[in-house]
Amino acid sequence: HVQLVESGGGSVQAGGNLTLSCATPALTPSGYCMGWFRQSSGKKREGVASVDDSERATYAEFVQGRFTISRDSARNILSLQMNDLKPEDSAMYYCADGVSECYGGTLWSPYYKYWGQGTQVTVS
Repeated sequence: HVQLVESGGGSVQAGGNLTLSCATPALTPSGYCMGWFRQSSGKKREGVASVDDSERATYAEFVQGRFTISRDSARNILSLQMNDLKPEDSAMYYCADGVSECYGGTLWSPYYKYWGQGTQVTVS
C-alpha cells in the first residue's frame, strides 16, 4: 500500500502563491506518472497536472502558465507550485500515484490507484 501525504495548503488572497507537496514513503516505480487533482464543493474531481519520471508534464488548460508540477524522485516528493491564484482555484487538492507505464503525464483519473487525503486551498 502506498501512503501519500499532502501538505502546503492554506488561505491566500487572489494573486498569491502556494506550493503544495506530496510525500510518499515508497518509491514510485520507474516509468509511472504522478499527478495533482482537485475537487471543490459541488463539483467533480478534475485533473490539474501530471508528470512522468522524466519530468514530462501535462496541465489542465485552466492552470497553464500559472502552475508548475515537479517531481523529486530521490526524495520521493511531488510538488505543485501555484502562482497567481484565483478564487476559482479554491478546492481540496489531492496527489495521486499511478500504477502502470505512463509517458508525459495523464489527467485521466482512473489511471491512478493511490490517493492522498488532500490539502485545502482557499483563495479569496
